[in-house]
Amino acid sequence: MLVGVIHLPPLPGSPRVDPRGRHGGVHGVMDRIVEGVRRDVDALARARFDAVVVENFGDAPFEPGAVSPITVAALSVCVRAAVDDGRLTVGVNVLRNDVRSALAIAAAAGASIVRVNVHVGAVVADQGIIEGRAHETMRERVAWGAERVAVWADVDVKHAAPLGRRPVEEITKDAVLRGLADAVLVTGAATGAKVDGEALAKVRSATRAPIYVASGAVPDDLPRLREHGADGVIVGSWLRRGGKAGGPIDRARAASFAKSFRRAFA
Repeated sequence: MLVGVIHLPPLPGSPRVDPRGRHGGVHGVMDRIVEGVRRDVDALARARFDAVVVENFGDAPFEPGAVSPITVAALSVCVRAAVDDGRLTVGVNVLRNDVRSALAIAAAAGASIVRVNVHVGAVVADQGIIEGRAHETMRERVAWGAERVAVWADVDVKHAAPLGRRPVEEITKDAVLRGLADAVLVTGAATGAKVDGEALAKVRSATRAPIYVASGAVPDDLPRLREHGADGVIVGSWLRRGGKAGGPIDRARAASFAKSFRRAFA
């Protein structure tokens, strides 16, 4: 599966929200943001991507726990715009780790995937200590009638370090067998950082669940990722001009990446 990422600009309530929207209020800000979502979804669909994940990338510094209600509302509007396009499977990631809100947004807006950065265990990150809450997530998925929403869980997630070093194989098994994750995601150390092939192979050895490389994927590296066991990639940074995270998706780069992906993962 080939998944693109929409890096949303700062949303209402974020410290870096576009000041041009203040005169029009929250609605004015959201009109411009939703227009960008539709443009990016169209670029990915025309390039023949399979899915898109919408995330509040511009909201740094990220909240360590539950995000504010205005963030949930804004993300819901953006996710619904992506769903209404109808051409791509849609996911949502509420940074830094508010999977409860992500699941609620997906259930209400019709998305099919939530990404959770810390599903099991605990890590130390720039937000402090973040603990996985798989026990809550999977129970609420059933209680809300959202079993169709797949939970994609990072293992050894970027911009963080586990509290107590454990083999990545053990973390993977816990995420899938005890945390009931539907797929696992492997990243490098930071946004745009390449994935270590040995680590990817270890994750592959630990599970039959789908594995997606979720950082640092570039066209020339796709055969290596496939060789080490990836079932697909989630790509964000490379799709932008200059390969830099944030900003709108470049249509030509999206089309080029998709072509390389189809060759490598045929």
